[in-house]
Amino acid sequence: MTRALEGITVLDLSRYVAGPYCTQMLGDFGADVIKIEKPDGGDPMRGDGAATGDDKLYMLMYNRNKRSLTLNLRHESGREILASLIQGADVLVENFRPGTMEAMGFGWEAISALNPAMVMARISGFGQDGPWAKRPAFDAIAQAEGGLMHLTGSENGEATMMGAIMIDYSTGTNAALGVLAALHARERTGRGQVVDVPLLDTAMSFLMTAVAEYQRDSVVMGRMGNRDRYSAPTNTYPTRDGKRLHLMAAGQKHFEALVEIMGEGKIHDNPAFASPADRLENADLVDETVAGWFARHDQDWLYERLVAAEVPCARLATVAEVVENPQVKHRGQIIEVEHPNLGTVSLQGNPIRLTDTPVETHRAVPTLGQHTDEILAELLDFDADAIAELRRDGVI
Repeated sequence: MTRALEGITVLDLSRYVAGPYCTQMLGDFGADVIKIEKPDGGDPMRGDGAATGDDKLYMLMYNRNKRSLTLNLRHESGREILASLIQGADVLVENFRPGTMEAMGFGWEAISALNPAMVMARISGFGQDGPWAKRPAFDAIAQAEGGLMHLTGSENGEATMMGAIMIDYSTGTNAALGVLAALHARERTGRGQVVDVPLLDTAMSFLMTAVAEYQRDSVVMGRMGNRDRYSAPTNTYPTRDGKRLHLMAAGQKHFEALVEIMGEGKIHDNPAFASPADRLENADLVDETVAGWFARHDQDWLYERLVAAEVPCARLATVAEVVENPQVKHRGQIIEVEHPNLGTVSLQGNPIRLTDTPVETHRAVPTLGQHTDEILAELLDFDADAIAELRRDGVI
């Protein structure tokens, strides 16, 4: 075995972000991921994003390490082909609105009858059942309904979205984790199961202590900007040269190192700064004081000394600076992915490393239907004439 999931076949009926991100992770680990797309246009993400060519950048971000098969599931022959593929596969991932797979004849009961060992991952906005199950949702909808948007933004400002589609990514990751757990359970039971992962549940999983605080004390957690809820000083502070540094110096060791760098030893005489608990209780005063210290020094001067003293801190890097970060380069986190129409595209890679079974790009991002003939011949023994007939009939 050269890759962790080698020998596992995944049928990817998902589109947009969360589902394709899940299956891309499985593909990165070595699974044979077959992306099943409608013949007329395929995944809607093929038409979005900031790039030219037949496939846009969004498509490239979530679809490496896959093969593309076009299949018209409105056609009886298309559904028959899907049924045959299900019988020989291990995992099926879909993110249609709940009820869609059942309407096509491929609900869990039907799939399990075709292949009792199948693991079916179902990604949705609100779950497979319940009063909101059939409502449409995207990342921002889950952020808003899940309470995260209410927590994001400056203390006295408007609620805002996160700067990236974190819920889509995290839901995809959770689905991949669920698939791996279900595959492991199958080793003992011989049977597959459903992995049900909604965007809303994922969003709520990021609420930290908010639910407990509300249930216990009726306290509704609000926005705090870049200040930490549980420690001080932890915030983003302007420097003399108009730049900013984010500092996390709440622990006693780190705070004392900060005081030494600033040459403000007399601060120890103030009981408001005595301990982490005292500093959190007096967070406004602590923030005001540290902001005053930082305002007297340039960013580079502060950054050099804080890093040397092992005080957690960071410059607010732009994407251009992230790409040039020496640690990012050392980790090989920017990878090169080939595409038949766009050539070589640089993008961020899988954040997970395995020591014995490599996580790597072993397949380029596919064009629509690029592997249709190959998959039908390899997995279902279709000959050239049969494939040509399917194409004439609009099945593929």
